[in-house]
Amino acid sequence: MGALLARPVTAVSDALNRPSAESTPHAIVRSLRGHPSLRDALRDKIVLITGASSGIGEAAAVAIGAAGGTALLVARGAEKLYATAHDVEAAGGTAHVHPCDLTDMEAIDKLVADVIAQHGRVDILVNNAGRSIRRSLALSYDRFHDYERTMQLNYFAPVRLMLGLLPGMRERGNGHVINISSVGVLTRAPRFGAYIASKSALDTLTDAWQAETGPDDVRFTTVYMSLVRTPMIAPTKLYDKFPALAPEQAAGVICDAITDRPRRVSPAFGRFAFLADSITPEIMDSVRSRGFKLFGDSRSARGEQQLTPEGKAFIEATRGVHW
Repeated sequence: MGALLARPVTAVSDALNRPSAESTPHAIVRSLRGHPSLRDALRDKIVLITGASSGIGEAAAVAIGAAGGTALLVARGAEKLYATAHDVEAAGGTAHVHPCDLTDMEAIDKLVADVIAQHGRVDILVNNAGRSIRRSLALSYDRFHDYERTMQLNYFAPVRLMLGLLPGMRERGNGHVINISSVGVLTRAPRFGAYIASKSALDTLTDAWQAETGPDDVRFTTVYMSLVRTPMIAPTKLYDKFPALAPEQAAGVICDAITDRPRRVSPAFGRFAFLADSITPEIMDSVRSRGFKLFGDSRSARGEQQLTPEGKAFIEATRGVHW
């Protein structure tokens, strides 16, 4: 790993110089409610994280390392995974690199076999890797492959991975799967039909599975993540003007999910939108239509779109939602 492990770890050092996450008021309140600390929740646990070479996955791996955890890092590019592994170990954790093309079903089967052979088990699976496509229906009529590609990585890949790892979790009588979804699933954000459909499919599948795995103490958590400033959103320059979480903040959400094991995690606006949709879908149709008209397709993709005062106000009112 030599040269690959020689890069600076300024971000990690900065994180470690801040007050311990376990001493924050938020952590103290959770402790008083009977939730374990992150360090306790990770003790003797093996965590597999997909999409661990950058963004949310990388930040979550480093946070797990800072709590003394063991992380199995999965993504397509080995070099970036080794860089993440360096940061995890510099933070105090243990990291193992497992490069895998998650669009290849046979490669996923080999990944599962290799992980079980080398580590014996996976206790916590974080399905974080994903593909996002922002394109309106009018520009999608001849792009069926957009829907195929998003389903491949966002749905079929985690399903294949879970089918390989869930039997062991159920046999041991303990396990946790955290699926990183999007608040757009709750708000049904326009232009993201292919993306949110793939995430919704995973959500409803694990809802069905939870009824079967509950007696085995295998828990599914869906995190409806707000907009996060990662390489995935970088091509859409309009998002430079949107409020967004830092990857480290998103990692904090995942760490809370590890300790608390909730069924669902979402920002307040997502919960409100979901409830409003259930009661009066016509109102939410109107809100979505308004958002659709405020933000364009190709101009925003090229970073040329200028936000109007109305557009800025709409963004603030729907913080974290992709438009």
